[in-house]
Amino acid sequence: MEHSSILATLLLFTICLSTSSNAAIRDPCPVPKTGSDLSVIHIYGKCSPFNPPKPATSWVNTVLNMASSDPERVTYLSSLAAQKPTSVPVASGQVISTGNYVVRAKIGTPGQLMFMVMDTSNDAAWVPCTACNGCSSTAAAFAPNTSTTYGPVDCSVPDCTAVSGLACPTDGSGNCQFTRPYGGDSIFSATLSRDTLTLGNDTIPSYAFGCVNAVTGGSAPPQGLLGLGRGSMSLLSQTGSLYSGVFSYCLPSFKSYYFSGSLKLGPLGQPKSIKTTPLLKNPHRPSLYYVNLIGISVGRVNVPIAPELLAFNPSSGAGTVIDSGTVITRFVQPVYNATRDEFRKQLAGPFSTLGAFDTCFAATNDEVAPVITLHFEGLDLKLPLENSLIHSSSGSLACLAMAAAPNNVNSVLNVIANLQQQNLRILFDTVNSRVGIAREVCN
Repeated sequence: MEHSSILATLLLFTICLSTSSNAAIRDPCPVPKTGSDLSVIHIYGKCSPFNPPKPATSWVNTVLNMASSDPERVTYLSSLAAQKPTSVPVASGQVISTGNYVVRAKIGTPGQLMFMVMDTSNDAAWVPCTACNGCSSTAAAFAPNTSTTYGPVDCSVPDCTAVSGLACPTDGSGNCQFTRPYGGDSIFSATLSRDTLTLGNDTIPSYAFGCVNAVTGGSAPPQGLLGLGRGSMSLLSQTGSLYSGVFSYCLPSFKSYYFSGSLKLGPLGQPKSIKTTPLLKNPHRPSLYYVNLIGISVGRVNVPIAPELLAFNPSSGAGTVIDSGTVITRFVQPVYNATRDEFRKQLAGPFSTLGAFDTCFAATNDEVAPVITLHFEGLDLKLPLENSLIHSSSGSLACLAMAAAPNNVNSVLNVIANLQQQNLRILFDTVNSRVGIAREVCN
């Protein structure tokens, strides 16, 4: 993969659960187990085991590089709506081309520390395994032969036979193997497996995941993936009553060395009073967290947007999703253009471009920039300026931190991304079909 896709993994956050039994990953800040309320740490912060990239790069350049990979992900999310439901134990490569947050988990007995991308729009879990041909050397690999609870899934299991790309013997015996495309130039194969997954002091036996054993091409990321979607292979589905279909997270600003946030699994400890909007379900792609965005305001002006550009349509996949893997919020072209034009109208230019951002202006004007409000059914989210603006590394420019979705045949999806979610508590309650959003300082 080209250099920009490698840089797409720079803005990761780790979730500190417990000390590591895997010597390949150092643990600078071991903390006691704290149940299902987990702290979130910037990957290059004080408690991260990862070293900053060389040569050093500013955080805004990191965001710009990450945002350059957004179109591929948004295009992928849009295309999912036309697919039939399926249980895929190994994620397609496009799903994780922008891995912005990672969950620190253990797999196996004894537990091996793994850093897995936290993805709210994907179900499957997979990790690179030892002896993987072509896997990156920058991340620890899972060693199945050292786990007493590891077991590959047989080809006769329905989860295997229902998945495309499998490579099983004609007699149906043997381990369930998959060969899947990844990105534009890679293919990876994996074995559908089961082993113990440990999150904090929660132990989940016989968790299904893909054990990656071969990669060709340069697109494969070093991390594995843990799906927090709503499908049959996701964390919520595989844990059953343990988390009761409920989780929330608060993503900290990535500009501070010491900032941390939290991931809360299960109904305990969730905010009692939080404004919610209905969680919609698309039967053609049940994994995505659709919400009903009904309007956008810039300052006191309601942006004129045709209702059909925001309307939820399960058949076409149109509507709005909340996603942890997209960097900056993407609206379909007419919605973004109308919002941007109203923003420019209320703020004196001149305007310039910076990477993915086409509305940049002198930073001395950012204090008078109009507030953007996202109107959901039953919930208005007024974005603080830190969630709607991004500054250049020199500090001379401030930019509207949003962009248009790729303009192609599948361009029907609006995506609320992680930069707009920072310092907010986002609650997902799949049982009661609701999403809650509340302001919270995540440090």
